[in-house]
Amino acid sequence: MIWLAPDPTAWPSVGTGQSDNSSSLGTFPPEDSLPPSQLPLLVNPWDIVLCSSGTLIACENALVVLVIWQNPALRAPMFLLIGSLALADLLAGLGLVLHFICAYLLHSDSAQLLTVGLVVASFSASVFSLLAITIDRYLSLYYALTYNSERTAAFTYTMLIMLWGLSLCLGLLPVTGVNCLSEEVTCSVVRPLTKNNIAVLSVSFLLLFGLMLQLYVQICKIVMRHAHQIALQHHFLAATPHYVTTRKGVSTLAIILGTFAACWMPFTVYSLIADYTYPPLYTYATLVPATYNSVINPVIYAFRNQEIQKALWLVCCGCVPTSVAQRARTPSDV
Repeated sequence: MIWLAPDPTAWPSVGTGQSDNSSSLGTFPPEDSLPPSQLPLLVNPWDIVLCSSGTLIACENALVVLVIWQNPALRAPMFLLIGSLALADLLAGLGLVLHFICAYLLHSDSAQLLTVGLVVASFSASVFSLLAITIDRYLSLYYALTYNSERTAAFTYTMLIMLWGLSLCLGLLPVTGVNCLSEEVTCSVVRPLTKNNIAVLSVSFLLLFGLMLQLYVQICKIVMRHAHQIALQHHFLAATPHYVTTRKGVSTLAIILGTFAACWMPFTVYSLIADYTYPPLYTYATLVPATYNSVINPVIYAFRNQEIQKALWLVCCGCVPTSVAQRARTPSDV
């Protein structure tokens, strides 16, 4: 795939068995000079995996965007942020598919820059949207009495404008000249992004993850404090259903943060320590799990939400099951 740095050991030089450091992806030795076991594949299987992930991401998140867009009842700040996350992941999925098409059909540097820029901007918007959702959840608990005010809506729109503006700027960097097409030695593990460019993205992710971790710790403290106060008022015991659901809510927050870290941390750390000389296999092995985060996001943030579940049932079959309509909101939905 042409957006990954070339593997200098991918193909042995003819007649010598030594690697050719000047080779690049898409340029192979003559097929008649290689044994059948060393003939290059027409399509990289890893690229097929990424394209398949992109297709699944696009379809899954398109459903969420459609439901939120068509349902006037889903206009609260929380749903706007979930919609922003779904839109970002939708564009990321489309970016992966378009890059696959451009890489194997167009062979154009301009198309490569545009599709990589789209992927960078989309995944950046996805991560920023996750942070915005975390901030919104924290504020909804900390300022519970004044959360549903016009001030909250204005703050949400401000966050949306800022996160999409910053993401667009990051995505435009490769297109505006911050790339390594003219100087291969400056490439990172993801071509045509430079080492400095991807280092900034990786450090930014680590900072955002640290902020999200701190906010989720504060959310857990607030949830546990509220549960303790309710227990004292009603003389609940530790084994009561309320205590169980509160503990489930805290566990859900841990799963959310753990899933986010498990998907993105390997690629982030690898991007900081590796460069274009590392085998592309390592980049694929860390990049593919990162894309899975966009597959999981709708399940965690959208499909578990009671209001979105109702809207989905209405879209699919024109009715809402009684079990969904009467399900009470619990701390595990936080």
